[in-house]
Parts: sequence; structure tokens; C-alpha cells
Amino acid sequence: MKRALHFVYNANSGKLNALKDSLHKWLSPETYNCDLCSLTHHSFQEVAAWKTFRQEATLPMYFYHKDEFEKAFRSKWLPKYEFPIILMETEQSLEVFMTAEQLKALVDAHALIASVTEKLQAYN
Repeated sequence: MKRALHFVYNANSGKLNALKDSLHKWLSPETYNCDLCSLTHHSFQEVAAWKTFRQEATLPMYFYHKDEFEKAFRSKWLPKYEFPIILMETEQSLEVFMTAEQLKALVDAHALIASVTEKLQAYN
């Protein structure tokens, strides 16, 4: 069965947006609006534990900014998602794997890794 995880950040693509997001996260992390980014990246680089997890994963993982995701999956049938979000691709559809609210409850990359791992085991 074909499966993959799709991680969608609550940020738009582009170098200027990346710079603004990095500065926002560094200067005012409590008001930064992408909990997924806060879990997987420091202000200017990827969290080492997350990078290792991502590189060693056997399940395909795809990463999108919200504008890239909406362009790639544009459809009148696509539900309105609250970003950030993690979606599980199955042969039939995209299913919500972790919601924005669930991501907000996590404290760091290690908690994200544990949660993703636990949820993946439930899928098997």
C-alpha cells in the first residue's frame, strides 16, 4: 500500500518570506504562527534530531510551505485545512495525521518524533 507523510508549514515559500519568518521566530518566538516550523527548525537551521529522523525515515516524507501545498493539491474537493498540518497519503486520499492543535501541544522536536513514530505504529 502506498503511503507518505506530507508536512505543511504555516508559512509561504520564497527567500524573503524565509528571512522574515526566521527573524520573527528569533525576535518574538511566542507570537510565531507555525508550530511545525518551531519544532523542526531553530531560527536559522534545522534541529539536528529532526534532520536525522527525517533522513533515516523509511516512509516517504514531503515538505511544503502552505502556498506550495495549495498549488500542488489544488482541487475544489480539497478540504480547508488549518496549517500547519501533517497529512497521511494513502492510496485513496490524504488523511489528517496531526492537526495544528496537536502540533501546538508538542514541546520540541523529540516530542514530534515520538508522536509521529507512535502514530505510524498505529497505522501498521
